[in-house]
This record gives sequence, structure tokens and C-alpha cells, in this order.
Amino acid sequence: MASSDTQDILNQILHKLESLTLQNAVLQAKVESLTGGSVPSTPPNLVGGIPISNAHPRSSSPTALPSPTFQTLPSLYPQRVIITTYPDQSGIRPTPLQWGAKDPLIRGPVVCSRNPSSIKVRNAIGAHSGSYSIYRALAVGMGALNMDYKPDYNLTQPPVDFPPQPSWFDASKIVAFDPWGHVVPQVFKKDMDAGLNVRPSIAITKAHIKLSEIDHPLPNYSLPVDGTFVLRSRPLLNEDGSVLEVDPGVELPVVKAAVEPVWYLPGVAGRFGMTESLLRRALFEETGGMYPELITRPDIKVFLPPIGGLTVYIFGNPAYMSDPSKELTLRVHDECNGSDVFGSDICTCKPYLIFAIMECVRTAQRGGVGVVVYFRKEGRALGEVTKYLVYNLRKRGGDSADRYFKSTESVAGVKDMRFQALMPDVLHWLGITKIHNMVSMSDMKYNAIVDSGIPILKRYDIPEHLIPPDSRVEIDAKIAAGYFTSGRKITEEDLKNTVGRAWEDTEH
Repeated sequence: MASSDTQDILNQILHKLESLTLQNAVLQAKVESLTGGSVPSTPPNLVGGIPISNAHPRSSSPTALPSPTFQTLPSLYPQRVIITTYPDQSGIRPTPLQWGAKDPLIRGPVVCSRNPSSIKVRNAIGAHSGSYSIYRALAVGMGALNMDYKPDYNLTQPPVDFPPQPSWFDASKIVAFDPWGHVVPQVFKKDMDAGLNVRPSIAITKAHIKLSEIDHPLPNYSLPVDGTFVLRSRPLLNEDGSVLEVDPGVELPVVKAAVEPVWYLPGVAGRFGMTESLLRRALFEETGGMYPELITRPDIKVFLPPIGGLTVYIFGNPAYMSDPSKELTLRVHDECNGSDVFGSDICTCKPYLIFAIMECVRTAQRGGVGVVVYFRKEGRALGEVTKYLVYNLRKRGGDSADRYFKSTESVAGVKDMRFQALMPDVLHWLGITKIHNMVSMSDMKYNAIVDSGIPILKRYDIPEHLIPPDSRVEIDAKIAAGYFTSGRKITEEDLKNTVGRAWEDTEH
């Protein structure tokens, strides 16, 4: 028999052994869930007396990484796989959690770790790091990260005080993240010292922003350098000390906060007008059954979804956000990688963002504060792949404004999945009770904020001269659909006549 045939047979045997191991672990977990105890298991490195710790990778290719490069399954995780837990299972005692409690020690920490030491005391479903939890799994599996590593949070506390606001103590006001997430190492230190795997879900820091659009603005639209909110950048120097860049432009000092999602399920369900049981079932099904405890643990009310979070950029004194007498300018911006980062001109996302940043800085220079909230909701939360497929359809089918929303719906089945009901939570966390200026034409955003109890005194959209020609299709379609505009009115005939460039048009 050829050596390659022998290797194939061995690979098939190893594959079947691994499959039997998994089936055995699943059966053990089922038995334990019924009995509340454990059952004898096969020795960790043996199945039928055959060692399995080096069973992967199965490829015989010389380019395959040798198995010693990776940690083995039994060395990382218990042989018995716990698929799910149940409220009446032996030893289950979730860490007490009272969402909305005024005292953080009464509210309690969010504990989601599945480590053996914490799996029976968890009060949250999911994992830290949101959408990055998958990369954490790779790091653990490759041996680059010890799954039991305890972070050192000394010197990581926020450089700016974000004190508790009255909205933190209303369980219906903030349901999409943990308002105490930025001070976890301080307020829950005793729990962490006791061994609970509690981690921050918010981080606050200071930074400087430097943007070419602000370095070289349109005529009569530059920001005056004041030494506080707008700083002259230091010139770049050659190795010999000579000036490399004559006009270094400007920098904008900001305070910024990164926030990961932590969903209080009863509050999220109520926000969307559905029952908690329906929300749990929908989340369970649409994540491929990834989180079975959404179904089996109705006593656990917190879920850390594997989705992107948000970032807050604050221009001016952060303390002014909770002072309704101070002018506040707001831009709520949903991610658009193609435009925001790479400057695609098929939409107005980047021009809107730059315009809003400059308006926020101008507000700070007038004695107020500006806030930009950047959400990871690429392509209206449809994703970048779907968005680009829609682009292809639009350009091949004739990119006219009257077909703008139809193109999205024909590919995605829905024209927008951002559903802004959870968006105002971050504004309540910041202590915002009045918005003087909102840079947006979205009625979905406006209505969500106003309906949450925060008044908006003035709205304004992007100036005409900042709209790229090819994105006129988007703007006109939105105006015709009822989006806010301070100027132009759009007719049905206008929609048909507003056409973007085709694939063949390479002039621009």
C-alpha cells in the first residue's frame, strides 16, 4: 500500500476518534445537566487507550504547522464540554446583579467568564471583547495568551472624571452597555481580588486628532488656532534638524472613550417593543445557536453580544456635557470605512464627519462642548460585503436616486438595520440632557434621541458645497424619503434625473 494511502487512512481514523471524543463530552454534559453532578470521564489524553493530544493538524503537507506549535485541547480545557447550564443545576449561584442600582456594589459586577472557577457564578452570557473575542480564542489556542492571565489595571484609570449621572440609576435609560464599565477596577476591586474575572468594558483616554481636511480646509472655513482647542502642530524635522514640513497644520485635543456592548436583555426587549423571550430566541437562532444559555438561563439577564461597539470624541470640557446651560453640538455617526478612511465619494459620510468635527470645535471655542459618537454599524449595520454588493447593483443598473433604497432592499431584504433605539444610551451615560445643535439629516436618530427625553433645539445638514457629485444620488434619495433638509426640495422627476456616474465613466 502506498505511503500516501496509509496516511489518508490514519487521518480518517484520527478524525473519527476526535468526533467520538466530542460526542462523548456532549453526552457527559447532558448527563450532568440532568443529575446535577458529574460522571466518570475517559482519561484526558486517551480515547479507547489511544493518545489524541497530537491529533491535529491532520494535513500531511510539509507546510502544515507541527502540532507542538499549538497547545493541546486537554491542556487548555476540561475534557468534559459544558454546552450550557440551567438555573436548578447543582452549585449554580450567579453573582447578584441589580441593573440600575445607585450603589455599584449593590448593582454588582458583570461576570461572563466560562472558566471552571467562574462558570457557576456567572451572571452574564457571552464574552468580553465583543467582536474581538474570536481573536482572543485564536491567541489562547496558539499559546500566545494564557487563558487565566490576570490583567494589571494599575495606572489604567481614566485621565478625566466621568462621574455617575442620574440616568445611570434608571434601568430603562441605559440598556446597551455597562455605565460602570470604565471604573470596574476601582469599584469592583474587592470582587476581583476575590477571584472573580471582572473586566472593564469602557476605556477613557486623551489624544490629539490630526486630519488633512482640517490642515487644508476649504476657503473661509478654517479653524482659528487658539492654543486650547486648536493647536499648531510641531513641524516635522529631518535627521539633521532641518524643517521637513513648512506648514505642519493643526491638531485637535480630544477626550475619547471606547465602549463595548453589554446588553441588559429586559431593557433591550422593552426598547424594541418585544417580549424578552422572543428577543432571546431570535438572538439564539440568528447567532447559529452560539449562546444556548439565552434559552436555558432566563435568570441571567445580561448578554455581551459579539458586535462592534462605539467611540466617543469630546471637544472641550467634558464636564460641560451635563450642564444644559452650555452649548452642545452633537454628531452621531455610523461607520463607513470606504468613505471615512479611504475617501470614497459615493456617499457623504466623510464630508459629514469632517464638517461635524469642525462644528464641534467651533462650539468649544464659543465656550461650549462638541461630541461625536462613532458607532461600528458598517453599511447601515448590513455589513461591508452587502454594501459593496449594493454598490455593484446600483452602478450596473443605472445609479439613479429613485432606485437608491430599492437597490439596498433587493439585496439585503431591508433598507436599514441600524435601528437607532439603543443609540441614545451613550448620551444618557455622558449626562447629556439638552442638545443645542445636531449635525444630521437622519430622522431615525433625531426621533430616537428626542423620544428618550433629550430635547434638540436645532438641526442642520451638510452644506451643499461639501457634497461630492457622485453622492448626490444618496442625498436626494434621502431628502425625497423624508430625511431632514434645511434647503432643497426634491420631486419625483428630480429623483429620476439625479444619476451617479457609471462603471464606464473613468473621468473622475
